[in-house]
Amino acid sequence: MRLLHGDCLDLMSDIQDGSVDLTVTSPPYDNLRTYNNKLVWNWEIFTGIAEHLFRVTKQGGVVVWVVGDATIKGSETGTSFKQALYFMECGFNLHDTMIYQKHNFSNPSNNRYHQIFEYMFVFSKGKPKTFNPIKDRENKYLKQQGYSTSRRSDGTIRDKKKESRTIKNGGRCTVDEFGQRYNVWIFTTVHGGNHPAVFPEAIAQDHIISWSNESDTVLDPMMGSGTTGVACFNLNRRFIGIEKDPEYFRIAVERIEKEQSQLKLFA
Repeated sequence: MRLLHGDCLDLMSDIQDGSVDLTVTSPPYDNLRTYNNKLVWNWEIFTGIAEHLFRVTKQGGVVVWVVGDATIKGSETGTSFKQALYFMECGFNLHDTMIYQKHNFSNPSNNRYHQIFEYMFVFSKGKPKTFNPIKDRENKYLKQQGYSTSRRSDGTIRDKKKESRTIKNGGRCTVDEFGQRYNVWIFTTVHGGNHPAVFPEAIAQDHIISWSNESDTVLDPMMGSGTTGVACFNLNRRFIGIEKDPEYFRIAVERIEKEQSQLKLFA
């Protein structure tokens, strides 16, 4: 664990080129939150971070960028898309545009529907070298038996009986009990705490599982209260965390040290 207090634009300069397997982070987008009234965030800072991330990411490495947009004068800013395009200008592939769907929502304004999601852009430096798909979607075809159709060469439809499909060898076709998760992930938003924009630990955990392996190096250049670091510790990943605000840095250190002490207690 490397926990660094300071400006990520300065401290990322000391991270070796091509040394990071995965980055999981969420920027202070569109000033939707205030961070102890000390945050300075603009396009120049963003582009500097994006360029550093391309430099430090390994070939085949991944950056997960969790971001949303503000609504100003009745229009969403579209900043998230501008950032995604800039990552691509830097050399990243836009490997997947994923959605973090919240169980709760924000009250709408200006005659719009309830807002319940943020983007999780998955950028890769070349083809991702690691993908460990999470399989927790119950398979609706398990033990299913019924009828389907096929089209004859003359265009008419023919009914045919489906084979029973089970986990074991009860039928001709073997189907897993759980299928691969879709790219819309549903989590409950974290409220309260010591940081104004904490994303659920499960988001960090599931992306770390998906795009890295044990002992890989994971970076969070804007680690806030340390959620990505806690997940890395529990999943046996090396972690580099950078935080500029001294209060959030202290909280992150305390959270990670607490996880470490609990492990020693129950080891």
